[in-house]
Amino acid sequence: MQRHITEQTAIFISVVKWVFLSSFIGVIIGAVITLFLKILQYSEESQSLLPFKYYYLLPFALVLTVWIIRTFAPTAEGHGTEKVIDAVHNDYGKIDISVIPVKLFATVLTIFAGGSVGKEGPAAQIGAGVSSWLSVMLKFSKQDRKKLVICGISAGFASVFGTPIAGAIFGVEVLIIGVIMYDVLLPSFIAGFAAFTTAQLLGIDYTYYDLHFYQNVVLDLPLIGTVVFAGLFFGFISDILVTSTKAVHTFISKLSFHPDLKAFVGGIIIVVLALIFGEEYLGLGITTIESLLNPAPFFSQDIPWYAFLLKMLFTAITLGAGGSGGILTPVFFIGASSGHAFASFVDPSHIALFAGLGFVSVLAGTTNTPIAATIMAVELFGLDMAHYAALSTVISFLISGHRSVFPSQILAMRKSEMIEIKVGEEIAKTEAALENKEQEKINRVRNRLHKKREELNKKKRHKKD
Repeated sequence: MQRHITEQTAIFISVVKWVFLSSFIGVIIGAVITLFLKILQYSEESQSLLPFKYYYLLPFALVLTVWIIRTFAPTAEGHGTEKVIDAVHNDYGKIDISVIPVKLFATVLTIFAGGSVGKEGPAAQIGAGVSSWLSVMLKFSKQDRKKLVICGISAGFASVFGTPIAGAIFGVEVLIIGVIMYDVLLPSFIAGFAAFTTAQLLGIDYTYYDLHFYQNVVLDLPLIGTVVFAGLFFGFISDILVTSTKAVHTFISKLSFHPDLKAFVGGIIIVVLALIFGEEYLGLGITTIESLLNPAPFFSQDIPWYAFLLKMLFTAITLGAGGSGGILTPVFFIGASSGHAFASFVDPSHIALFAGLGFVSVLAGTTNTPIAATIMAVELFGLDMAHYAALSTVISFLISGHRSVFPSQILAMRKSEMIEIKVGEEIAKTEAALENKEQEKINRVRNRLHKKREELNKKKRHKKD
């Protein structure tokens, strides 16, 4: 009996401790992210004040962004979330405080000038940076700091997404593929709700999409079959996005030019592409996403079927050239526009439905977070989407393979029993191992073909003799 009381007392104290800490950190991060979003909103509204097209500034903005990050906070490079995941896994969540102002300014500058990046990754990195700094100031242990930083990630996502449950789950699920850290679940939920509520109270407005496909959940077998097919399609789109983004980044990094020159040339290329294909692929692209998700078909009828391919290109070049910002908003754009394209060819009567499914399914496929993506579908689109979203997101998650836009994710499961792959390592190492295995297979086939050719040549020479 004494042991039982001791155990329950310890658990009660721990719960009270983390309820207080996560609420405290959630409120602070909600206020900081509100500041970030307000500055970002003001900068976008100021684009019209320029006497020329705002994206003409992009080459210069990318050069300035690269210089600022290189000079003041090298760990602020990239799309934010990746660096946070790496810090959680390898340094108990320790993040340099300089990341917060540098990431905020660099992201605002990139988006103001038209860079195709998002705001979620920087929000997660800012939230994690605030949590890490407070942990150091309050002299927390390494384990508590790691836990609080994960709360910061969830709070950052929740306050930007406008989906507190999905944001909190995403912050936990994105760390390890196939494992949810239940010990951080409660504080992550509380931090997410606190940050979301704080942002709302401080004037942040969130957009939700009223997609009432069915007033009652009914069994529609033909539509379910189409959704399965769509999940496969979104999985391949996720694979293409991850692979192409990595390929462009690798290509640019191997160029033997100064980083500033790469940034400038990358900016010029994006300006030229914008002049050819249009401005809707620049910046966040929120207006286009809202049009794609509007149930009224005339809102999205002018969006070309290949819009998702162009957004991939704009985003890959922006990030590869040194732009600062997240990748999740482009993922939403690519997902919604690919769903629109799919429905236009396969099921024109459900265009908004498949745009919504693409929105969450490509998120699940590129970040390996099917649970958070399914919950996000419910929070953004309504309960009627739940059963279709669950089916599509899980299929997309499996089809995208053992890869991710966040190479620091730890792989804790195999997506197929037919694949021999080592779990417990980062995705980047897993991808390298898989590439080596594929290369070994190719080499073995080449050797066999070479031996057969030699044998045939010997037989031919023997016949001649």
